[in-house]
Amino acid sequence: MARINESEFGETPFQRLLGHNTDVLNGWNQLGEVLEKDMNLSSHLKEQVRRTLAQSNGCEYCKAKGKPEPHLFDEKTSIAVGFAEAFLKQKGNISDAQFNVLKEYLSDAEISELSAFITFTTASQYFGAITKLEAETT
Repeated sequence: MARINESEFGETPFQRLLGHNTDVLNGWNQLGEVLEKDMNLSSHLKEQVRRTLAQSNGCEYCKAKGKPEPHLFDEKTSIAVGFAEAFLKQKGNISDAQFNVLKEYLSDAEISELSAFITFTTASQYFGAITKLEAETT
């Protein structure tokens, strides 16, 4: 059971926890929708990054949505997931050498999008961990 009660606002348990503050909920949802869609990076790549982050960020709700699927990775997805793993291990303290690997495979626009996605997703997963949001049972 989550540490706080769900509000009446939001469609998912996560959103209902944020829904105590509808301005936060609406802004969070809007940014999440933008970051999750196909842009410079595919939504598939970002889902594999999200799954990777979820394994270490402490949110049981997020973990329950699945583990990474390496058999579905292409080269760009492998690079993005590897960067997410480095971010997790180093708490964001990415070396120039690690960042330069990204620059070999991704454009500046892709790196910007990936970095925004990783940090936003981590914030979401930390919110779930702090509130002890549990996996949905069916």
